[in-house]
Amino acid sequence: MYRSVVCGVGAYLPSRVVSNEELAQTVDTSDAWIRERTGIRQRHIAAEGELTSDLAAAAARNALERAGMDASEIDLLLVATSTPDNTFPATATAVQRKLGMGQATAFDLQAVCAGFAYGLATADNFIRAGQARRVLLIGAETFSRLLDWSDRSTCVLFGDGAGAIVLRAEERRGGPGERGVLATRLGADGRQYESLYVDGGPSSTGTTGHLRMNGREVFRHAVTRLASCAQEVLAAADLDIGAVDLLVPHQANLRIIDAVGQRLGIAGERVVTTVDRHANTSAASIPLALDAAQADGRLREGQLVLMNAMGGGFAWGAGLVRW
Repeated sequence: MYRSVVCGVGAYLPSRVVSNEELAQTVDTSDAWIRERTGIRQRHIAAEGELTSDLAAAAARNALERAGMDASEIDLLLVATSTPDNTFPATATAVQRKLGMGQATAFDLQAVCAGFAYGLATADNFIRAGQARRVLLIGAETFSRLLDWSDRSTCVLFGDGAGAIVLRAEERRGGPGERGVLATRLGADGRQYESLYVDGGPSSTGTTGHLRMNGREVFRHAVTRLASCAQEVLAAADLDIGAVDLLVPHQANLRIIDAVGQRLGIAGERVVTTVDRHANTSAASIPLALDAAQADGRLREGQLVLMNAMGGGFAWGAGLVRW
């Protein structure tokens, strides 16, 4: 029996930073309006010609270096993204080429903001089944390319970036405090498809389209789903919220993060928040937050880390990891 142990975390953010004040010069909004409703004060925007695979490869190199591992040692590469370089092939294969990996299994996952949670479950199941020994899981997005920059209700919310983790297989011993992925839980409800979607695609319109959102419905469902999937994954591991050292939620909106923390009964100092400086980076938000928590010393070996996310579809998921 194998378990999945995280052995490296990495991140990449584009160099261009767009503040709320800069957005207010072209959109009917203000810094105060954005901060009050979302907690966001800035976001990173990819440069012209900078692709999702470029962001992903940069974050991957960072994670591999910290894991003390070469790209050639990876046998499974997963990229969670809703903004692929091309309709096909998978962006994962572009990253594979840019890293000089050689042959390995490589594919994309598309669960929007829940993509990293879906990727974690997929990576863990590959390792548990003995089909992979070393997995590189990346969340990478260039959401700025999907935004209607005249719609102040959506264009202020998102940013670009990438985060990555490296997982390796270790034999399961079953002792207390054993490191690794303890449990994952996933779900979806297609009845909410039109509450958060992009109004384009190869099959429907032949265009890329723009992001559209019913903010009130998203908020209502997000708080409920994020709290419930967190409770489910804790129950699966036979643990309670008091055992959690850090909650690393999807970074969509500070009000959502605060509401979920209150519903779970977890103190604010145990919740990692990066939405103020990254905005919503979709599938990249959790690994970017993990990287930030490691950089500031909050994320340490042996800690119990709970991650949860919800995105369009609606799709949601959670993972519980002993770091």
